Amino acid sequence: MVLGFFMILVDSTIVSVATPAIMVAFDADVNGVVWVTSAYLLAYAVPLLITGRLGDRYGPKRLYLIGLTVFTLASLWCGLTATIGALIVARVVQGLGASMLTPQTMAVITRTFPAASRGQAMALWGATAGVAMLVGPILGGLLTDGPGWEWIFFVNVPVGILGLVLAIRLVPRLETHTHSFDWLGVVLSAVGMFLIVFAIQEGETYDWGTIAGPISIPALIIVGLLVIGVFLWWQSRNSREPLLPLGLFRDRNFSLANAGISAVGCSITAMAFPLMLYAQGVRGLSPTGAALLLAPMAVISGGLAPVAGRLTDRLHPRSLTSFGVVTTAGALFWLSAVMRPDTETWQLLLPMALMGVGSPFLWAPLSATATRNLPMAAAGAGSGVYNTTRQVGAVLGSAAIAVLMQARLATNLPGIPSDGAAIRHGGGTMPPAIADGFAAAMAESMVLPAAVLLAGVVAVLFFERPRHQTA
Repeated sequence: MVLGFFMILVDSTIVSVATPAIMVAFDADVNGVVWVTSAYLLAYAVPLLITGRLGDRYGPKRLYLIGLTVFTLASLWCGLTATIGALIVARVVQGLGASMLTPQTMAVITRTFPAASRGQAMALWGATAGVAMLVGPILGGLLTDGPGWEWIFFVNVPVGILGLVLAIRLVPRLETHTHSFDWLGVVLSAVGMFLIVFAIQEGETYDWGTIAGPISIPALIIVGLLVIGVFLWWQSRNSREPLLPLGLFRDRNFSLANAGISAVGCSITAMAFPLMLYAQGVRGLSPTGAALLLAPMAVISGGLAPVAGRLTDRLHPRSLTSFGVVTTAGALFWLSAVMRPDTETWQLLLPMALMGVGSPFLWAPLSATATRNLPMAAAGAGSGVYNTTRQVGAVLGSAAIAVLMQARLATNLPGIPSDGAAIRHGGGTMPPAIADGFAAAMAESMVLPAAVLLAGVVAVLFFERPRHQTA
């Protein structure tokens, strides 16, 4: 189960490293190439509420196998595309496969391990993220520098086949539960999310004004919020089985953990874009060299994950998660302060190492705290909601960072197109005058994920002690 989850995380980090190469290959601008990630995240996030429920109804093993198959075939399609539009479409299908796969991994952990020892299992789940942070960027750099960016997708094919074989043989079939499916809720949530994300990410393109006729960016945001409002109203009125079981949020820790993980998803997704563009565009690093900047974070995070898991089963979640949030946010602010053209490499590695210290105290404690008090019959729905909020945060982070990067480029490089044309000149050829402004724009953009993550402290400070620790 973790192998498939690992592949999804590797795919996300690989794409961030290959962003400049994809811009060159398709002659795309910053906004266009960010859609390669945003489309994937949007297709990933919206169905999670129902795919978790489908896992409860038809069995997590079956949904896992279907999702892994779709993800693997879509990866092959991504590598074979010839236009940026086709790549975005293929990434949508890939996101649908990921949405079927992810909730099953968390649901199986929740349904297999007792509450008192679930933290150690979640630590393995969290360590998977840490290892993926290391393997993904480095592998992405090597593949982009070597056979080409297409291979960041082709590499998923053999891993996906191996994952299918192992899952068929080793993953147990768990008890299923009868559920009805709220298809109206699916449509409302999908339409509302798409309108909001599209408007945020394309706002700078249309100067936050009119797109065509009566359609404008503010109108899309307002309509999107209204549709989300109708979705929430419908969920409260649905007497059968709503897509979003609002009753789950009566548990304080579940509600707060969802707020915390949405901030984490937003922050971690957003920080990768300015960092990789700065490293390759300003510093002239190869994709592999840029990826190695993440190595201290990944190594330290993977090493501390078992420690975080053991502490999660013993200590109050408030102390662990607040330490993780403050440490990681501080590392991002530090990184923003040193992202200059003439910065020594070791000065970039220090904040990345600090991020590795904070990261494991986010993933495992938040995941375990969210699910500890849920009844087993609601494991799939609960993991679906939790993963949805994480991905919604990631989608909004991807869209928001694209807007901010374009805005800061326009401010710091007046008279020069803010579409990322400078990055397409190739590493090491950016003129010093442009490099200074470009570095400043990326550093200023890095403040957004830091600030969002720091705001997550408000949620985690109100955690209460889990029931298994008070029994």
